Amino acid sequence: MDVKLNVQRYDPEKKINSAYQQEYELDVPDEYTVLDTLIKVREDLDPTLALRCSCRASVCGSCAMRVNGQATLACKTKLKDVIKNDEASVGPAGNMPVIKDLIVDMKPFWNKLRQVEPYLQPEDEDPVTNERLASNESMVHLTGVMNCIMCGACVSDCTAMEVNPDFIGPAALAKAYRFVGDPRDGESKERLKELSKENGIWDCTRCFYCVEVCPKEVAPMEWIMELRDKAMEAGFTNNYGARHTLAFVGSVKNTGHLNETLLPIKTWGFFNLPKLIAFMPVALRAILRGKTPPLIHKKIKGYKKIKRVYERLESEK
Repeated sequence: MDVKLNVQRYDPEKKINSAYQQEYELDVPDEYTVLDTLIKVREDLDPTLALRCSCRASVCGSCAMRVNGQATLACKTKLKDVIKNDEASVGPAGNMPVIKDLIVDMKPFWNKLRQVEPYLQPEDEDPVTNERLASNESMVHLTGVMNCIMCGACVSDCTAMEVNPDFIGPAALAKAYRFVGDPRDGESKERLKELSKENGIWDCTRCFYCVEVCPKEVAPMEWIMELRDKAMEAGFTNNYGARHTLAFVGSVKNTGHLNETLLPIKTWGFFNLPKLIAFMPVALRAILRGKTPPLIHKKIKGYKKIKRVYERLESEK
């Protein structure tokens, strides 16, 4: 199989630190993965090409990179599945500093992981006389999130982190749920309190990219949604994200549709003038484009049926 591989290169020793594309033409077997192809390039064509790999079996996660613009494990991705017109592009993972070529600095990733304190904090201090037991059901529930191999693919393609580097990120939040959901942990409420603050669970924009690119189907966004539910159940509702959710749900439940005029006011607070003033440009653009919601919010016909659906779901919790 003849293929052109376009690889994003970066040499930190050059005076002008800018990335550039380099094309390699080679013939590889049909069963080759992207990682196999890159190793062949390094061994046969260009020994200066830098990449990171280890197990070559989708276990270590070290070969996470972008293939055709999307994060994946190079060792898990068949080259024939990603080539288009006999070409494929490869680049380093996103949202992390590039060290050289396809190698990124994982320090920001590990630092964010440490923020969620990824270890059990049981209530009792003596595991010798008090064995800490967890039911089979409770651990099966956590199996999905425990499949994470810390490859950083979800962080690479997280749009929220691209805009806000301080956002703790999908990998760390998924790991946080692994301990919040563990019945042996005694600090779940404190964890939820910290995660409800700025740059935490409410900063996820639900773009679904972390779900799409995760090689182990951990689906970090789903665990972030679970954390939000648990945080609100624990009483942590005095924040922008929780207020926005409650305002949204309350509006649809009681009137059948969203009150767009009142939503930002209930989200930011009636007396939070800085936030409301900052929102004015958006409101003005909506007015100019004829997208202004009606000032008087009316209930739609049949809203009572919608309300009954909400009430039934709430009663089943």
